[in-house]
Amino acid sequence: MIKKESRNSMRIKRHNRIRKNLSGTKELPRLNVFRSNTNMYAQIIDDETGKTLVSTSSLELKLDKNNIETAKKVGESIAKKAKDAKITEVVFDRSGYLYHGRIKALAESAREAGLKF
Repeated sequence: MIKKESRNSMRIKRHNRIRKNLSGTKELPRLNVFRSNTNMYAQIIDDETGKTLVSTSSLELKLDKNNIETAKKVGESIAKKAKDAKITEVVFDRSGYLYHGRIKALAESAREAGLKF
């Protein structure tokens, strides 16, 4: 009997494949997005030093639902924090998720708030 692979393990495989060619530097850090069933997390990472420069989440913003509106608010918040840290341009890492729904809403709201990628 063949055991079916879980969606999350397939996502992790996609994420690892993407990360082989994608990395953040001090000049062009990586905007990483993680989405759980209950919350959204976004962080801007300098992979050369292994440091998280800026981070935010729906927990930090005290948002109780995990929907497109929450994703938009997290995107606006990460863009605002990035501007405060003098980060204007990033590489977007969707973490193996489809560019659709909450991930797309977060990315577009971050772009509208002034972050370039």
